[in-house]
Amino acid sequence: MEKNPLFIIAELGTSHGGDIVKARELIACAAEAGADCIKCQIVFADEILHPKTGNVRLPGGIIPLYEVFKSLENNENFYKEMKNEAEKQGIHFLATPFGPKSAALLKKIEPKAIKIASPELNYTNLLKEIASWGLPIYLSSGVSTLGDIEEAISILNEVSGSKTELTLLHCVTSYPAPPEDYNLRVLPYLSGIFGIKTGISDHTLDPVLVPVLGYALGAAVIEKHFCISRNDPGLDDLIALEPDAFTKMCTALNQAAALDSGQIIMEMKKEFGPELVEKTLGNGIKTLPSSEKANYGRTNRSIHALRDIAEGEILEQEMIGILRTEKILRPGLHPRWENSILGRKARTSIPAGEGIRFEDI
Repeated sequence: MEKNPLFIIAELGTSHGGDIVKARELIACAAEAGADCIKCQIVFADEILHPKTGNVRLPGGIIPLYEVFKSLENNENFYKEMKNEAEKQGIHFLATPFGPKSAALLKKIEPKAIKIASPELNYTNLLKEIASWGLPIYLSSGVSTLGDIEEAISILNEVSGSKTELTLLHCVTSYPAPPEDYNLRVLPYLSGIFGIKTGISDHTLDPVLVPVLGYALGAAVIEKHFCISRNDPGLDDLIALEPDAFTKMCTALNQAAALDSGQIIMEMKKEFGPELVEKTLGNGIKTLPSSEKANYGRTNRSIHALRDIAEGEILEQEMIGILRTEKILRPGLHPRWENSILGRKARTSIPAGEGIRFEDI
């Protein structure tokens, strides 16, 4: 298999904690560790969760995620500074928007590419907006079925006239993710059926196993969480790579570039054992892995009531939101129905935060 040139993304997420000094330090360390690009998340809590979402389990424990996201909100100048610092360090800047407000902010700072996170792969109107920009898109595919991926790619291609440069990042949305769930043999399959480049967004703890095997199977992009220290308080710092480990990953990938795919897999079997490597390679059939099944339909977006909606009320735009459900609230309709339900009458009362279903209208 002919291997692609490799692009390595250090996912900083919100590890800066809203501190631009910490953000600059993260960017400089990521560049020194070998990253080609840093990625951040443009967070506005109301675009992601309802205040009634409750507590969510993350690597650092169970936290009130809506309130934490509120504390991480920043203005346009903050992200401009991050972009400027990345370019000063000679690497690329990438950011993830989560809704119309964050997308509008990102567009103002003139990015050269956009990243769509796994839970937003089904956010129909957000996909349409981003596709209209005509910029390269990195699309993560965690907690998604093959049909979900096909629908998202169809939307992006339809809006852009198939002119958007698209890279699909195979991902397991579990923190940390078991390497045995990564099923890396799906990479050439996904690349073949969609005719696009593929990569890996890796949430496993090891710096080498999944990135190098993914490269052997044709990954053109490797994304991995990055932190200064796993003892830092960032939301994902406990599953991120510290600088030395990130450098180890980059070194291993550079060494793999001198080998063909078969040689890489053979060397990895020597290092990690044949059983673990074969489990990590998987069977190449795209299914939801066991670590993601409970999240499907809840981590993804659906239509929710932003306020109490009384029986008989006509649904208007300001009443609904396209949100992640998480664990307490009930999921609603797929975001593809957002425009269709506006102007419809509520058949029953819908409590604030709950998903809006067909039987509710």
